[in-house]
Amino acid sequence: MDNPKEKTQVAEHELANRIFFKLYQCANMLHKTGSRAVEEQGLTTQQWAVLGALSRRGTERGMGVGELARYLMVSRQNLSGLVGRMERDGHVELVADPLDRRSRLVRMTETGGRIWREEAQANIQRYYDQALAEFSVGDRAHLLHYLLKLLDNMQTIDQSSGADDDGEANETAQAK
Repeated sequence: MDNPKEKTQVAEHELANRIFFKLYQCANMLHKTGSRAVEEQGLTTQQWAVLGALSRRGTERGMGVGELARYLMVSRQNLSGLVGRMERDGHVELVADPLDRRSRLVRMTETGGRIWREEAQANIQRYYDQALAEFSVGDRAHLLHYLLKLLDNMQTIDQSSGADDDGEANETAQAK
């Protein structure tokens, strides 16, 4: 006779596998189609995320590199290359932190701000409208709720792994 508990576990595993594969596909399509949406402005989805982070209220003076990496959930190493390209293109600048002159802040330039506010926003809104077509307000709220719940669980996994911002095992965590 078949074990119902075993069947349930197999079904749960198969469902989880499909969910995470669809998330992987969504991430790839976001990168591909999102970059197309802002290519006129010379941006990629990663640059779009940086400008979006730097355009939030309270970030006018800029954000520390580590703070920005944590907010975007990327490694400092990956962010460093991205910021370098954006600095070269005039979208951001690295400035000394007035509170700690040894630290550097990533700040949106006037050019980056103009591109973000005046050029990219219409394309981004059009992209959102197309990507979320046929999603009701309720559907969108539910999707956000479940993505936040999943993200929270993944952050717990990340924190319990003892990895630092660059994905390297942290010596303190290894010593425990």
